[in-house]
Amino acid sequence: MFAAITSAWALFVGLGMLMLGNGLQNSLLGIRAGAESFTTETTGLIMAAYYVGLLTGALVTPKVVGNVGHVRTFAALASTASTAALVYAVFVDPWAWGAMRMVTGFCYAGLYVVAESWLNDRATNETRGTLLSVYMVVLLGGMAASQFLLNLADTNSYLLFVLASVLVSMALVPISLSVAPAPDFEAPEPLGLRALYQTSPLGTIGALGTGMANAAIYAMSPVYAGAVGLSVAQIALFVSASIVGGMAFQWPIGRLSDKLDRRQVLTVVTFAAALAALLAALAARGEPIALYAMMFLVGGMSLPMYSLCIAHTNDYLTPKQMVSASGTLMMVGGAGAIFGPIGVSLLMGEMGSDGFFACIGAVHAAIGVFALYRMLRRAALPLEEQGASVPLASSVSAPTATLPVEAIRDQMDRDLAAMAGPRLRRR
Repeated sequence: MFAAITSAWALFVGLGMLMLGNGLQNSLLGIRAGAESFTTETTGLIMAAYYVGLLTGALVTPKVVGNVGHVRTFAALASTASTAALVYAVFVDPWAWGAMRMVTGFCYAGLYVVAESWLNDRATNETRGTLLSVYMVVLLGGMAASQFLLNLADTNSYLLFVLASVLVSMALVPISLSVAPAPDFEAPEPLGLRALYQTSPLGTIGALGTGMANAAIYAMSPVYAGAVGLSVAQIALFVSASIVGGMAFQWPIGRLSDKLDRRQVLTVVTFAAALAALLAALAARGEPIALYAMMFLVGGMSLPMYSLCIAHTNDYLTPKQMVSASGTLMMVGGAGAIFGPIGVSLLMGEMGSDGFFACIGAVHAAIGVFALYRMLRRAALPLEEQGASVPLASSVSAPTATLPVEAIRDQMDRDLAAMAGPRLRRR
């Protein structure tokens, strides 16, 4: 196992640099938008532009990789993302920031497509689970650690934007120096949205809602924290609390969903996320430590929801359908992510800071109500026919990682299909 991890050291180091740069940039923009007196609605649109670029990049990158290869694609996208981080500091304008957010999202989508396909190529059946677990730790750990870089300089200066640019540029070094050969690349055809919804309505709607909620958390939590008067150091703790919560609960919730009716677990978790959001809004009126604790629970309940939606959908698919279905689900989650920051910004404009948690809570409550409705419409799948759950990042996690990237994890999906057994079928 250790040999498998060390064989991918360059990729892990590069991804860690990318996460540090992207996480720093994301929170810095939220803080600076408030300092520059951008309206909450304007800030929401700026943050949502990232996910527009994310979707576009996920569609375009596979073709680029097929033409020029992994290393060149990675280098070109990382260089562009590094440049975009500097443009934020030069042109402090909503239109410029929105355009650069879209460019950044496009670049990061491509970087994840390249990185994950590369990692999947390095893995074997015996090492795949370990490598993906390390991958998740690197992604979420880098995002959590990046929040504390906000304390290194004045957020109103250009220095932190420069630091974000440097971190993204440095991600090129280990990848470029790696002597391992680049993998072959093949992208499967996606499964149609209508067919996917007919197969698993709850999985599809759950992915859409989860994308909205998680994007709202990642993109707008720095804006919310600034609105309630937290300092830069406190904002770092607030934002990182949700990410650490997601890391802590991914595995336990996934294991529980393998042992019980997955729809029941999904329903309880999404309602728990709604309740945690309500309690977080109340905790904001007290000491910051209570708010950090509740944000830990919000992230802990919300972030694992995407894995549950993926696992639930795969329970009703044949092995050949899983590859393309996962890509379509990523697209659905990414589409929802576009509307998450916009919805939060509109509610915050109407309700004040309470609109942040109100939006997150309402989305999760709606998923729960739909899950209850689906339980009345279709009987539960027998436990012996449920596939194994694998912890995965949301399509917006970190604020980012894993988009339609899942569509290119062909070998991993074959492994999951083998674990699930031949009796998986559409119901």
